[in-house]
Amino acid sequence: MHTHLVAALDIGGTKIAGALVDRDGSLLVRARRSTPAQEDAESVMGAVGDVLAELTSSPLWAGVRALGIGSAGPVDASAGTVSPVNVPGWRGFPLVERVGAVTGGVPVVLVGDGVAMTAAEHWLGAARGYDNALCLVVSTGVGGGLVLGGKLHRGPTGNAGHIGHISVDLDGDPCPCGARGCVERLASGPNIARRALENGWRPGPDGDTTAAAVAAAARAGDPVATASYERAAQALAAGIAATATLVEIDIAVIGGGVAGAGDILLAPLRRSLRTYATLSFVQRLTVAPALMGTDAGLVGAAAAAAAAVPAGGANGARTVAAQ
Repeated sequence: MHTHLVAALDIGGTKIAGALVDRDGSLLVRARRSTPAQEDAESVMGAVGDVLAELTSSPLWAGVRALGIGSAGPVDASAGTVSPVNVPGWRGFPLVERVGAVTGGVPVVLVGDGVAMTAAEHWLGAARGYDNALCLVVSTGVGGGLVLGGKLHRGPTGNAGHIGHISVDLDGDPCPCGARGCVERLASGPNIARRALENGWRPGPDGDTTAAAVAAAARAGDPVATASYERAAQALAAGIAATATLVEIDIAVIGGGVAGAGDILLAPLRRSLRTYATLSFVQRLTVAPALMGTDAGLVGAAAAAAAAVPAGGANGARTVAAQ
C-alpha cells in the first residue's frame, strides 16, 4: 500500500499534466489535458478539474499527503494565485484555493515552473548531490530556480531564481516585461530565431523558422545561425555569472527545449562563462544539461510539496505558503 504519495500538477500554456508520485520520484498514475489557453478562466479551470478528477478517482489517492503545483508564471505563492503570461484568462486566479476545494483539504503548495524544474533536477537529476545550484529552463521564455544550502530557495512568492529577467544589455532591446536587455530577450527560442532571420538566415524548403531549425543550420555550419546561438549563450553566461557571484553556486543546469541544441548552445556558453565568471570563487562553476526531461515539472512539483509538508501531513491545513 502506498501511504506517502504526493500529487502533482504541471500547468503550462499547452498542457495541464497531473500525477501521483511516490517517495522515489516514480509517477504511478498520470493524467493530462490540453490547456484551453485562449478561453476564459473557468474553461481553463475545467481542464484542471478533469485532471484532478482522474487522480482523485485512483485507489492510490488515499495515500496522498500533499499536492504540489508547478505553474507557468508569474505565480504568487503567498497569495495562492497564478497569472501565466500565455494563459490570458488567468490573471490573479486563485488556483490554490480552487484546487484545495476540489481535493478536500489536502495541503497545496504552489511554485513557479522554473522552481519546479529546479526541485526535480536537485532531487533526481543533474543537480543531485550539489548544495548550491542554479537550474535554467530555456524555452519560449527563460526561467529558473535556485538551490541554496541544500534546500530549494523559492522566495516569498515562489519566483526566486527567475534569471530570464536579469538585464545583461543595459541599452538593449525593450523586453515585454518592461525592462531592457533581459536574458530572455536574447536567449529564448523565439528570440534566437528572430535574430537569425533579421540577420539574413533563411529556413530550408520546409519553412521551419524555430530555434531548433536555427540549431540545425548552425550544426551544418551556417555562420548567421551560429552567431545567433553564440549571442544567446553570451547572455546566459552573463546571467549565470551574475547569479554565481551573488550567491555562490556550484553548478548551472540547462534545460528546456532550446537546450536540445546541445553543444551548439553549451560550447559557446562554457566559453563565455570564462569571460564573465572571473572571480576565484566562481571559476570552478560546472555547466551541465538537465536530465529530467518532460517529467521535470511533475516530479519537481511533487518534490516541492514533499519538502514543504512534514511526513505526517499538515494537520488539516489547506494551503502551504511556499517559502
